[in-house]
Amino acid sequence: MRPFVYERAADAAGALEMHQDGALYLGGGTNLVDLMRLGVEEPTRLVDVSRLPFGEIEVLGDGTLVIGAAVSNSDLAADRTVRETHPLLAQAILTGASGQIRNRATVGGNLLQRTRCSYFQDTSKPCNKRDPGTGCPAREGEHHNLAILGHSPACVATHPSDMAVALAALDASVRVQGREGERTVPFEEFHRLPGNEPERDSNLRDGDLVTAVEVPPLPMPSRYRKVRERASFAFALVSVAAAIRTVGATVPDGEGGVVRDVRLALGGVAHKPWRCRRAEDVLRGAPATEETFMRAAEAELEAAAPLRDNGYKVPLARNLIVRTLMELREVAS
Repeated sequence: MRPFVYERAADAAGALEMHQDGALYLGGGTNLVDLMRLGVEEPTRLVDVSRLPFGEIEVLGDGTLVIGAAVSNSDLAADRTVRETHPLLAQAILTGASGQIRNRATVGGNLLQRTRCSYFQDTSKPCNKRDPGTGCPAREGEHHNLAILGHSPACVATHPSDMAVALAALDASVRVQGREGERTVPFEEFHRLPGNEPERDSNLRDGDLVTAVEVPPLPMPSRYRKVRERASFAFALVSVAAAIRTVGATVPDGEGGVVRDVRLALGGVAHKPWRCRRAEDVLRGAPATEETFMRAAEAELEAAAPLRDNGYKVPLARNLIVRTLMELREVAS
């Protein structure tokens, strides 16, 4: 590990001032410190922002949650209001890591964690994300757990966060403090697809500091489901964050009931949490039946471009969407 300067910021303005060339912000450090040990990240300076006054969860009058960027993943998942009003968010966090890691990991850090693509983490291998212009050996190499949607010739990595998939489905937004003031970024515009700049995971500007996440009310049942290679903590092969509200009777044969509103996002399939807008368009106003759910999933996955060894993710994602919506239908009407 290369030597670096460590500084602790007392407030947001101080953090911005300390964040000069080659600096990185330090939250819980559960991903960044690992990458520094591997030689993937080599900051000249770490600006510790874990003790800034962003450690609270506030509930606004309309039910919107304002979650401080320094809130730990454990505290967020255990919060009674979160579990009662946005259960898929708590469920996603609890599938994401061990208790020890959740105790250290922060909301802001979770959003900015980097891909676990093995080529990115191995400094002896080329990687456009780690070293732009060197190539993407994952395209022809080991890629069974990499992207099937939105990838580019430059990068086929996936985003590792479970929490971010839930926030994508929840229409969240991210508060950012930058050198030009504070702004709010819609969640779908926060992370980015790789294109020709896979080294950029988000649309943050130099020095930008994430201060909070806003989550609007969710007036419908919700669920987070994750398929992984082992029962203990592992990154998603495919995950789904879903919420659905139906009107009318729902009976066992699937007749009756119409989808009034729906939220759907996939994880483990793209460089960013994948909001399923095509599927949602198919579902709104349609009968809440298995056939409709299947048709919606297939509409979303028409854009999939699997690689040699990850085509299994297409039927896996389709079946996960259908199963999760069928379960939610029983409590949504």
